[in-house]
Amino acid sequence: MKSTEMSRDFTPAEFEDLRDAQSVPREGTLDRGTRQPQRPRLPDRNPQTDRDPESIRVLHPPDPRFYDSPSLWRGRDRDYRLRRYEEYALADIGRFRVVATEDLAKYLYEGHSVELERDLRSLERQGLIQHKTLEGSHGSTRELLALTKAGYRLLRERRALPETQTVYHGFVKPKEASHDADIYRVYQKEGRRIARNGGRKFRVILDFELKRKLNRDFATFGKESQQEIAVRHGLRVVNGKVPVPDLRIEYETPEGEMGRVDLELATEHYRPRQLAEKVRAGFSLYAPHSEADRLRRVLDQRELTAEILSL
Repeated sequence: MKSTEMSRDFTPAEFEDLRDAQSVPREGTLDRGTRQPQRPRLPDRNPQTDRDPESIRVLHPPDPRFYDSPSLWRGRDRDYRLRRYEEYALADIGRFRVVATEDLAKYLYEGHSVELERDLRSLERQGLIQHKTLEGSHGSTRELLALTKAGYRLLRERRALPETQTVYHGFVKPKEASHDADIYRVYQKEGRRIARNGGRKFRVILDFELKRKLNRDFATFGKESQQEIAVRHGLRVVNGKVPVPDLRIEYETPEGEMGRVDLELATEHYRPRQLAEKVRAGFSLYAPHSEADRLRRVLDQRELTAEILSL
């Protein structure tokens, strides 16, 4: 599949028709009366044992963390029963809009794919999540997860996340879904770095939310206030536009102050000028391991210094 370069920068001359963060296309919701296509099974951590289910259980026994009794969650229209890690999965999917199944298995379930598959079946059966299999890089396919409207409502009604944390549902931009899913990986890498230095109480802010706020302020104050608007949102004006990061993480420092970091996932589609603008905007850069060296050479040629971290 041919990829096209996606610009995530904000220019006041090009107001985007952004969908509200709580909206979802009708075709994206899960009809509980419609049978969904069977989900591809995740490989176990030891592929050599795939032919022998019993050996899988011996080498990778059930983890008691994932086998607690379900708790009753009362929703607006019906009741739900969720285990603790099902709650965690809902929260992660909701915060990041779309997450790859393989990444939930790696980061949240720490490789326990059998337990993850059981929980995903339960969440889908209860109408709280939906999945799509989309094309990834180099012709590969990926299973991606998003909340349904019911899943979104349940998180909000139960106050499972802080009120200040934006929650999303539905596959709003399928063409960008694979790139968006990789933001969860960026968060996991950077979040561990922040936590090692004592950071806590993370808040996730996606480019979608930042653009919506910029749109609101430009509509109120006009493009002549571009510099003031950028500063108000902790951003910079570069070459007449306001670059917006893929991900902002806000957190509490060990001293009790508010810290934040703006992160960009750079891919092979980034042109040298675009990459340079992200650096001048002050973003921390992540890149797929196969692309990191090439992007470093691009920055060297432009005499720019920036750390490019590998996913």
